[in-house]
Amino acid sequence: MAKNKSQQEFVKEITPRSVDFAQWYTDVILKTDLVDYAPVRGCMAIKPYGYAIWELIQQQMDAEFKKTGHENVYMPMLLPESLLMKEAEHVEGFAPEVAWVTQGGSEPLAERLAIRPTSETIFCTMYAKWVQSWRDLPMKYNQWCNVMRWEKTTRPFLRTSEFLWQEGHTIHATAEEAQEETLQMLEVYRAFAEDVLAVPVLVGQKSNIEKFAGARATYSMEAMMHDGKALQAGTSHNFGDNFAKAFNILFLDKDGKQKYVEETSWGVSTRLIGAIIMVHGDDRGLVLPPKVAPIEAVILPIAAHKPGVLDKANEIAEQLKAAGIRVKVDDRDTYSAGWKFNEWEMKGVPARIEVGPRDIENGVITVCRRDTLEKIQLPMENVAQHIQELLEDIQQGLFEKAKAFRDAHIKDVTNMEELGEAVQDGFARAMWCGDDACELEVKARFNAKTRNMPFDQTPIGDTCVCCGKKATKLIYFGKQY
Repeated sequence: MAKNKSQQEFVKEITPRSVDFAQWYTDVILKTDLVDYAPVRGCMAIKPYGYAIWELIQQQMDAEFKKTGHENVYMPMLLPESLLMKEAEHVEGFAPEVAWVTQGGSEPLAERLAIRPTSETIFCTMYAKWVQSWRDLPMKYNQWCNVMRWEKTTRPFLRTSEFLWQEGHTIHATAEEAQEETLQMLEVYRAFAEDVLAVPVLVGQKSNIEKFAGARATYSMEAMMHDGKALQAGTSHNFGDNFAKAFNILFLDKDGKQKYVEETSWGVSTRLIGAIIMVHGDDRGLVLPPKVAPIEAVILPIAAHKPGVLDKANEIAEQLKAAGIRVKVDDRDTYSAGWKFNEWEMKGVPARIEVGPRDIENGVITVCRRDTLEKIQLPMENVAQHIQELLEDIQQGLFEKAKAFRDAHIKDVTNMEELGEAVQDGFARAMWCGDDACELEVKARFNAKTRNMPFDQTPIGDTCVCCGKKATKLIYFGKQY
């Protein structure tokens, strides 16, 4: 369908997704005032509109953590090098990404301090001091903070040197409790991604190569972006007693014996905002799910200078606010109605409400849905209920659309040729022998990695997609951000 003149003018500064998806992403995040580039490479200045999305994610996710019995804490961001070196596998995995502080004021430091790339070592240090007996367990803590990883290539929200995240860290008396915690938090993430962000995800266990440094097992949720690439949207790790042994985290059990605790960690980050953008956005800009939209409905008075129009717009706004809907009245008189229509579409506001003299006369409001760009009329009576129902429909519709897209871009494959074709614009689902060499060959040939092994291991064949030997695992492959 050809764009009309007004559409062409509006989107001319946003590169179409079909032309250059990466540039489209950059155009959108800058034009919609989500972020700006900071002076240090790989760091981003998150602007109010972008941070408001993160706040909504944080508030709603934190509530879910508290439902599962977790408490918030805060740990220092600077870690002594000797502390980081205690868990050799962990250090080996993170060493290339660690940023170091070597000087305090004008004096060189006696020991380098790492800016936390993650916080397992400091949590372990404190847990070793805080736990004594089985009565102290479990300890289920979470922190909201920033971390620093000196990434080689960066892109705002998706992969940055500094980013905001949450990291849960828990210790338990038994391996069974730790595994239950690991999977429980993975499910919390899955439900949040799908119910709040409207982003469908695949959950499962990571391969040995792709698991977190120092972990016994890592589980992930994988989302497919509009260009078919994967985004690892969250992870949950079972460390077993690996860190406990390195940090001597012991407790006196009910049987009177000293035992090592079993540990987990799990985290998501501002990368979730990148997922929202790349899953739902279109050539006109952002398309925000209502549950994380800083403004769920914007009201535009039409012919605001005419008697009663602005008053009615504000009246409707108050009704929506009373119903818990985040609403804004755009009564700026320095911009045309068309300009404001385009601005709010670009910013992804789920519902645009137009109120003019004719609407008031007819007892209706005109509403434009951002997801479909469809215009509908709704009664002014019980307006909050109507808008709430509309927002719920938009939320569900975005999820169903994204899921349909993802499912259409997952292909079952039986050989390397098919796998190579599938990962060009989506995921390949295949049988795998479990050999690291086959996994590395796929990466070398197609620049694709294993995503995860789903919990439903119903086989789709009996031979490895790579080597042809007997297959033991069903696994997803895909290119990644």
